[in-house]
Amino acid sequence: MTSPTPRRFRAALVQLRAGRSIAVNLDSAEALIRRAGRGGAAYVQTPENTALMELEAERILAQAQPEDESVPLARLRALARELGIWLHVGSLAIRLDPERVASRSFLITPEGEIAARYDKLHMFDVDLAGGESYRESHYYCPGNTAVLADLPFGRLGLSICYDLRFPALYRALAEAGAEFIAIPSAFTRQTGEAHWHVLVRARAIETGAYVLAATQGGLHENGRLTYGHSLIVSPWGEVLAEAGEEPGVIFADLDLAASEEARARIPALAHGRAFEIEIAQGVIPR
Repeated sequence: MTSPTPRRFRAALVQLRAGRSIAVNLDSAEALIRRAGRGGAAYVQTPENTALMELEAERILAQAQPEDESVPLARLRALARELGIWLHVGSLAIRLDPERVASRSFLITPEGEIAARYDKLHMFDVDLAGGESYRESHYYCPGNTAVLADLPFGRLGLSICYDLRFPALYRALAEAGAEFIAIPSAFTRQTGEAHWHVLVRARAIETGAYVLAATQGGLHENGRLTYGHSLIVSPWGEVLAEAGEEPGVIFADLDLAASEEARARIPALAHGRAFEIEIAQGVIPR
């Protein structure tokens, strides 16, 4: 692994095509994480649903474990320690009680310790064209806290997939000092083709932060189609690295001074103002 210097480091995104077997998924993820480590990455991110891609609540509940018993988490912590990397696990299904799980990200240190955890705030409850429908809130319990973490090279803001559509979250993370933001995802092909690139680039431009978005891609065992195209985007909105649809790893060398430069050019974070909305005969405070 290339040793990071203050403010500069190599990042890698692992793109997966997870299925219904946790063991098989972990083997696939480990092989690609090792490839990322060999490529010199100090920070490696995996997608949402790293260990299990499932739509049926019963199947998720049957395989999810509490955090302190999670086999996938233990294995990934050991791998981070072995490789000496910051490993950001996009999400695992973590059992909270007999009926509910959390979609939880874990940021793991090079010593294998958990530096931060984040529960997905926004549930993907949508009805798309062609009868494609999702109801995450039927089995996932949403979080209620935004999370930042300080790494040796900068401050990271955490989010997951559908959070991408809620720009207030990203502004809040940036105002709290996030210089790079993670959006591990499993975007559907339908929504990805329409919105993925423009939303990821917009979040980078709006915040003046790097955005790193590892995602799932392709036709999954459960029949779901995900879009792929994992992205690393600069604070100026430039695409620095992009995957296709197949599993693999992409890399980019980041200099977090670019975040300072972008925010100095267009200091939109400092220009925000409180305002009210006027509707006919009344005023709604904001």
